[in-house]
Formats: sequence, C-alpha cells, structure tokens
Amino acid sequence: MGRSVVEQWFPPIEPYRRGCLPVGDGHSIYYEECGNPEGVPVLYLHGGPGAGCDKDTRRFFDSQQCCIIIFDQRGSGRSTPYTSTYENTTWHLIKDINTLLDHLGKERVVLFGGSWGSTLALVYAINHPERVLGMVLRGIFLSEKREVRDYVEGIPNTRFPEVWERFISHVPTDMRENPAGYYFKHMTSGDLLEQKKYAYEWAYYESARLNLVPKREEELEREIKADPYESLAILEAHYIRSLCFLSDGYILRNAYRIPNVPVSIIHGRYDDVCPVESALRLHQSLPTSKLHVVVAGHSRSDPEILKMLVSETDRMIAELKE
Repeated sequence: MGRSVVEQWFPPIEPYRRGCLPVGDGHSIYYEECGNPEGVPVLYLHGGPGAGCDKDTRRFFDSQQCCIIIFDQRGSGRSTPYTSTYENTTWHLIKDINTLLDHLGKERVVLFGGSWGSTLALVYAINHPERVLGMVLRGIFLSEKREVRDYVEGIPNTRFPEVWERFISHVPTDMRENPAGYYFKHMTSGDLLEQKKYAYEWAYYESARLNLVPKREEELEREIKADPYESLAILEAHYIRSLCFLSDGYILRNAYRIPNVPVSIIHGRYDDVCPVESALRLHQSLPTSKLHVVVAGHSRSDPEILKMLVSETDRMIAELKE
C-alpha cells in the first residue's frame, strides 16, 4: 500500500524569521523564512489569488536542504489591509516579490507555485529570468480567455454539475454573462451578511471541485470556514474580471523569455478547475520542462499530486546543489 497523505508531508516546522514588510500603496505583506538559512532558497507562491498560506505550506520541503520563503500576497491571509483590491494586480505582486527577495538578501530562488501560483511564477520568470533557479509548478493556469470563461461560466463536461448549478443559482438569469462581476459587486457592497454569503458561495464553488475524491459536506464547510475565504473569493473575482491583468495568451507568447532552468510541471488528469491541456501546452513551450500528469484532481493534497510535488522538489534541489 502507498503512504498516506500525512506520511508524505515533511514534519511540521516553525519559522526562524517572520515579519510584515511594507511594499507601498498602503499594503504590507506577511512573510516567513523556515528551514536552513544556508539552504537552496525556495519561494512558495500561493494560489487563489487570495488563498494565503497555512502551516502545511512549509511541509512540502526538506528543511535541512531548503531555505523556505513564504508570504501572503497583497490583501491575502495575514497581509494588510485584508481583502483590499486597491493597487492589487499581477504587476504589483511581481514588484512585491522583488521587494521581498531584496529584503531577505536572496538573489535567485526556486519558484514553487500551484494554480494561480503557477501563473504568478511564470509571469515572474518571464520578467525576471535572472532571479530564477528553477520552477516546480502544479495545476497550470495560463490565464487565457478560454480558461477564465470555462471557470466562471462552467467547465464543459464538469465532474461537478451540481456545484456549478449551486454557484450560478445566485446570479439572475439576465446577469449570467458576467457571473464574476455580479459576485464581486455583492461581495464588496451591500450589508455584511450578503457580502459573506456571496464570498462563501464563491469559495464553495472552487473548494468543492478541488479533490479527486470529493469531500463530505460537513468537512468541506469546516475547511472553508477555517481558511480566509473572504480574501480568496474577493481577490479571485477581482483578478478574473480583468484576465489577471494580462493580455490573452501572454504567458505562452513570452515563454521564450523564461530561462533554461529545470522546470517540473505537475497536473491532475481529472483537474476540474484548470484544464490538463494547459499543462501540455506549457510543457511544449519550455524545452527544459518535465511534465507529470497524475491520477488526481486539482488539490495540492491529492495523494499523487503531493507525492510528485515532494519528490520533484527534492530532485531539483539535489541537482542544484551538485
């Protein structure tokens, strides 16, 4: 029998350094460093946008070999102001990464990102190739119009039609051409109960579709409410409404600018959030990449995803240390 999900994580660790770094525009980002200060620097880029990081974020990495850098992006998690969309775009986040790396004295890092984190990693590598040692990417999202359309209008042949019906039922029929805009309006205006209702329903729409084996309703509800779901919902809708502030096809059109460093691409064959075709197209655009399509959904904690993330990161770190 294979190892359980719990056994595949590295043991829990605590940061040796943490803080809140002012990055301009009234924003401060929460960050922490864990593991070995002299190890290979690995920068964790969380998903969403808006998902923030949690204590398990540290457990993908061998703390003896890695200097693990974690931060909550603008408006997310423990960063302030919470849920703020003001001056909050992909390009602000790119700037924030450089500000954080300069603050920590890190010239080059391995980028580790899943879902929206993969998007941010790719855009960063396109614009700052000189600071990238390698990339481990999971659940590829290229932020193309067709991906965004499928996400907010219902992925064709979804495995979760009842989840889609629940999501769209909160949008009047005559507003269904722009469900992200409708949700965003109701998450950021009106009374507090209405805001929380729409934020919860947006978070439910994503969270219910993450795993290969769907979670029970009570477990799903408990997990959503334990996380900062308001920032996930509001910031995800904010970014999606603007195609993540990128022109259509930006990533693949500029993939040639990504440096010839090791790139590991991991994607669930039954991912209901991000299409597996995006992973294949990215792989075809990056000569140094390796593609691993595994029996999993979208979640980082699906056993085959988690196993591959840990093993590929270990392999890359070992190669970089040679």
